[in-house]
Amino acid sequence: MTVVVVTRAGRTAPRRQLLALLATACLALAGCAAGDGPAAQDPPSDGATSPSAPATEGTPTPGDEAGGDTDVEPGTADPDGPLTFTATTLDGVTVDASTFAGEPVVLWFWAPWCSICRAEAPDVVDVVADLDGQVTFLGVPGLGEEDAMRSFVDDTSTGTFEHLVDADGALWQRFGVVNQPAYAFVSADGTVEVHAGALGADALRERAAQLTTG
Repeated sequence: MTVVVVTRAGRTAPRRQLLALLATACLALAGCAAGDGPAAQDPPSDGATSPSAPATEGTPTPGDEAGGDTDVEPGTADPDGPLTFTATTLDGVTVDASTFAGEPVVLWFWAPWCSICRAEAPDVVDVVADLDGQVTFLGVPGLGEEDAMRSFVDDTSTGTFEHLVDADGALWQRFGVVNQPAYAFVSADGTVEVHAGALGADALRERAAQLTTG
């Protein structure tokens, strides 16, 4: 853009005046250029959150472990019986739990990173051996990767009984389990008692053995 300044008499303005007018013209051009660019981003409104904002306080995390020994009722009831489901074991075999209907069954809910579960694993193994042929034990690992679950089983020598992978938490929800470890004691008549928390070998053996006399 070319700027020409002419005086009233048609003569060119003095050098000093011309420079001042040129400076004013440049500032005007700069302002137009700024207006043509992208607008500055407005600050987020109050209460707005970004995708990377931390979870709100109180959001449950998979690191929670059962904090005490509490007997609770299942969260959901199945009119057809508690063992009307199918699941896949860590070995990739599909199990139809209805084949255990009419028999005493104990489900042990655990997670591969759960230190409490790891500590009580030897007790579970001992009780499984003591009640072999009388009570069916099924592990129900969740909240973790299958490779980690297999490592847990190898490390704890709990491969003496089947473990049903509960990747989507459906079985945990079915029995009203929200933390690990936990146990579901299923009697032959389909009655279910859920225990939230760890159990020592003696208590687990007693609770499981009671299923054979009910």
